[in-house]
Amino acid sequence: MLRPRSPAALEPPRGAVTTRTKPPGNVCHAYMSRTDTTLDLGSLTPLHWVGIAAAAVSGGIHLFLGIQVGGTFGTAFLVATAGFALGIAAVLVGYRRRLVYLLGIPFTGGQIVMWYAFNDVPPVPPTQAVDKLAQVLLIVVLAALLRREA
Repeated sequence: MLRPRSPAALEPPRGAVTTRTKPPGNVCHAYMSRTDTTLDLGSLTPLHWVGIAAAAVSGGIHLFLGIQVGGTFGTAFLVATAGFALGIAAVLVGYRRRLVYLLGIPFTGGQIVMWYAFNDVPPVPPTQAVDKLAQVLLIVVLAALLRREA
């Protein structure tokens, strides 16, 4: 019958030089991304915060419109709000940031295209102008972050 080895038997001899180290925190090395949900604010740069602010502005406007409009369009606005909120959350916890940047560009660009397709422009109401400016800024920030991490 085999007996399990004691924990002391699994450790290298005293004074031995080892090259293996324990990975920091909960890290999934296959994808090089964090798997825990703690905030990772220390790694955020001012550019990240500009992007988070732009996404928050756009998400807030979509939340307001979703509640105000209701129905099918209201649901679409609320889905957009959820997309912006999930993107912000993923960046704040450091979850696959590069992928978030990559997906955020067409998601935000699609918001602009759908807005143009469903609205009579000009004139552009002030709330919608702020939203579109925030979205253009967000696309620029996401592209810069994506390029920086390439």
